[in-house]
Amino acid sequence: MEPSVADRPSGNDADPSEGTPARATYQAELEQLRIQVELMGVRVDQNLERMRSVLHNGDVGEAALAIEADDEIDAMQVSLTERCYDLLAREQPVASDLRLIVSVVRITAELERIGDLSLRVAKLAPEHELLGRSGEIFDLLAALADLALDHYRLALRAFAAQSTALAEEVSAGSPEVSVLTDRLVGEVHRLAGDDAVPIAVKAMAAGQALSRIDDHATILGARLRYL
Repeated sequence: MEPSVADRPSGNDADPSEGTPARATYQAELEQLRIQVELMGVRVDQNLERMRSVLHNGDVGEAALAIEADDEIDAMQVSLTERCYDLLAREQPVASDLRLIVSVVRITAELERIGDLSLRVAKLAPEHELLGRSGEIFDLLAALADLALDHYRLALRAFAAQSTALAEEVSAGSPEVSVLTDRLVGEVHRLAGDDAVPIAVKAMAAGQALSRIDDHATILGARLRYL
């Protein structure tokens, strides 16, 4: 794992201004940037938990909270991206600093996308009773939500710990998600009756969103390996 932003670069990364007050201020700003990314990750995690709860209970009030919270997530992504560009413009970063700034731009984009996908599921709250009519499909969606959230939280741990081993584990993906998605498609094909089509449409929308959340968690692992 590359040194943290607080570590003093060495070799080709060395910066002659390292000991200056301006450099110390710059390093403090980079550390604050890293902390803000973690905070954004927590906000996304909270909405993923709301998504899972809505999937289980169909609470439209909780779905509304998720929609409101997503506006904050979007604003954080814009703010952090602008801060990265400002840091690049004000001082030429050494290699490890540049990796952090570039990674933040990419990671926050992934976090924002995960947040958007979680809303697709949360917005299905009014269809909770409909989805519940097929017990097997409902159970598969619940299992997919659990796996996607666990995978995402592993990515958060990897970023917080700056752990190469955890980043490798995240970037390896979740084979179980593909298995459950295939089973979901099979159950959808077996649906029959007057409500088969609406159940199929809503179930596949939720299943696709959950699978893509897991995919973006895998991409986060690759971004963290680069960092």
